[in-house]
Amino acid sequence: MEQTSYKVYGYRWVVLLAFMLVVIVNQLLWITFAPITSSAAKHYGVSDLSIGLLSMSFMIVYIVVSIPASWVIDTYGIRVAVGTGAALTGVFGLLRGLWAPDYTLVLVAQIGIAIGQPFILNAITKVAARWFPIQERATASGLGSLAMYLGIVAGLALTPYLTIRSDIGSMLVVYGIVSAIAAVVFFGLARERPPTPPCPPDQEERSLVLDGLKHTLRKRDFALLMVIFFVGLGVFNGVTTWIENIVRPRGFSITQAGIIGGLMIVGGIIGAVIMPSLSDHYRRRTPFMILALAGATLGLVGITYAASYWLLLASAFVLGFFLLSAGPIGFQYGAEVAYPAPEGTSNGLLLLVGQISGIVFIFGMDSFKSPETGSMTPPLVVLIVLMVLGLLLCTRLGKSALMTESASR
Repeated sequence: MEQTSYKVYGYRWVVLLAFMLVVIVNQLLWITFAPITSSAAKHYGVSDLSIGLLSMSFMIVYIVVSIPASWVIDTYGIRVAVGTGAALTGVFGLLRGLWAPDYTLVLVAQIGIAIGQPFILNAITKVAARWFPIQERATASGLGSLAMYLGIVAGLALTPYLTIRSDIGSMLVVYGIVSAIAAVVFFGLARERPPTPPCPPDQEERSLVLDGLKHTLRKRDFALLMVIFFVGLGVFNGVTTWIENIVRPRGFSITQAGIIGGLMIVGGIIGAVIMPSLSDHYRRRTPFMILALAGATLGLVGITYAASYWLLLASAFVLGFFLLSAGPIGFQYGAEVAYPAPEGTSNGLLLLVGQISGIVFIFGMDSFKSPETGSMTPPLVVLIVLMVLGLLLCTRLGKSALMTESASR
């Protein structure tokens, strides 16, 4: 750093941690009902699909709110945009706890939390770009994605435990209190930008949001990346939403389903630390994405066919390690190939296609499961085929010119 004309600040880690806390809680609230689908359906007297709608509402809302949220992120910055998401998460998280006895009101609260999600998640690469130099941005984006996975694993692991120990209503109240605390912490610690930029001026310049959107959509590599994210995030959303339904026909309990789903996210947490750091270290993006998709495909094969509990656990870990580590590298690669488009725009587009595919995959998996046994094997086989196609597309991605230029400095 001493050889450059710009400076990085230690406070960047405080801002990143405050941001991560909000991400964790938002994702915890999203995944709450996935590991207790059957219990929640009995509690509220509704179908499994109605409980799935509590998770799918996040994806449906995301389609509507994503581009406006990206505009707010790129126009007004981190404090306003992420602050909006944090406030919505805190307020409606509390209301969800208070409204816990009524399914309809819980769904309304869930939609309120969902509106806040794109204001938070679309800002991952914006936080990285505003506070971190380019050689640390995949790592920073990885930690932002790591927060997503931490929130999901907390929900998958804690929700069955809290539900069994008390009841669904008490569990929702606890989560509501936590969400309000996270919002307060963010407003207390987050800052918009450091005193001086963390990168050379030519890496800071960004185009206007609408110009950046048009520029991004014309990029061949970004278009391929959107297809890859469509498949990858669709698989992730589908598997996490229906994790209990996937393993229940094989004789596993809701607690085991929560552990299987949780271990998948634990693998993702480890992968999100290791793989983006290696990508930053070697200044390469596409080889690591190829490796990640290949490993994730193998893990998905195990999830589809494994009958042994231990083999399911191992497959879940492998799927999570590789699939979820591809996300932060892909987000950063997308920001680099879309340059000078704003980071919120590129990040938002990738998440948007993932939410669309999530809805399609979730409905598709429910529609094509075996009518006799409820087995999810038939739709899972389709997902395996799509993952292979995504892997082939990944081999056609070009190098990141921005990273290549940075490596030559």
